Amino acid sequence: MPETLEPDRGSRVLGAWLAGREGGVERAGLLALEENGSESGLSTQEFANVFGAAYRTSAGVHVTRDAAMRVSAVYACVSLLAGAIASLPLGIFERNGADRSKADHDYWWLFNEMASEGWTAAAAWEYLISSKMFHGDGFGQLLRPSVRSARVIGWKPLHPLTVDPFRSEGRLYYRVNPTDGSPAYTLDSADMIHLPSLGFDGLRSPSPITYAAREAIGAAIAAQEFSGRFFTGGANYDYALKTTNRLSDGQLKDLKLSLLARAHNGGRGPLILSGGLEPAQLSVNSKDAEILATRLFTVEEICSTLGVPPFMIGRTEKTTSFGSGVEQMGIGFVRYTLQRHLTPLAQELNAKLWPVRQRYFVEHITAALERGDLKSRYEAYRIALGRAGEMPWTDADEIRRLENMGPNPTLNRNGGADAQPPAPAAG
Repeated sequence: MPETLEPDRGSRVLGAWLAGREGGVERAGLLALEENGSESGLSTQEFANVFGAAYRTSAGVHVTRDAAMRVSAVYACVSLLAGAIASLPLGIFERNGADRSKADHDYWWLFNEMASEGWTAAAAWEYLISSKMFHGDGFGQLLRPSVRSARVIGWKPLHPLTVDPFRSEGRLYYRVNPTDGSPAYTLDSADMIHLPSLGFDGLRSPSPITYAAREAIGAAIAAQEFSGRFFTGGANYDYALKTTNRLSDGQLKDLKLSLLARAHNGGRGPLILSGGLEPAQLSVNSKDAEILATRLFTVEEICSTLGVPPFMIGRTEKTTSFGSGVEQMGIGFVRYTLQRHLTPLAQELNAKLWPVRQRYFVEHITAALERGDLKSRYEAYRIALGRAGEMPWTDADEIRRLENMGPNPTLNRNGGADAQPPAPAAG
């Protein structure tokens, strides 16, 4: 692709934090903040302030990908979504008129086992989905043997902040600035897997975490920091000492020594008061501030934004509307949480892998997450085989494949065991 293509700067709407800024500089600051902030001598908050690259919340903290990752609810939700999608098999099927069947295709290995050198398929999918959660867009480059070939020989995920989508003469391109110092290059949209999020404007999407869940995550970080300071200080609140009497020099000296000894002991130990001194509370204690309730509420807010039921990340105080059985919870998780990611992912792959020839298509196999218990499955298999005179629609070998078992040579084509061995030939 010609390197003279330049991004259409006026068409890029990435959100309030990109308004009025040069996108490349802003993303470079964010990338440096994520990858090198701890080695630059600046803290995450200081680095964010220098580049203006992080959202400051009402709680007074900045929310970046690195800061959000340290919130347990965010980590659990992203880990659950990315891990579940990465572990799902991606089936390749072939159309034959109105029928469909599994296809033995070379692409199966690329998207289920090994994406490219250094990237297993599971690791690549996990990176792509987590990028979508943290940055709003997930990008993956399709590798081809040459620029004129339609065949894909591998793929690799790209860091979202190194990719700059733009349009030129009505066509979408992607400018990639590698982090390893190699020259920048431009990719056609046919060579890029692009997974956007809600709010996609044709080029980029706002981050669900640093945009939609920003305030909830900021409150969670602030409550977490307050709790840490509270326990570091011996679980004591700030106080003052008041009295109507005037203290003598000796009493002031004794009080100073008592305060120093208490501070040296980490805020613990008795405070010796004299001269009518009485403690007066200055700050609200953690119980009155409802810190625990606040932290529990932020967990629900974060889960709601990311579409993850709280019980899926260990919040079991309340019942779930997905049902009480493992089967029902698995079906609900696939239907209402995973499907919103699986459908656009399959559509993107189908459009990029087979743009003209629609003979093949990909589809995630979610049966493993939706399986019932052993008794329920066997009951369903009996019905499928034609129990009680019902019309059968499968045979025993097909059921054995669903249970990851090979064909049984002792079963006849009707799915039943041969009652008797064949009679020996006469003579």
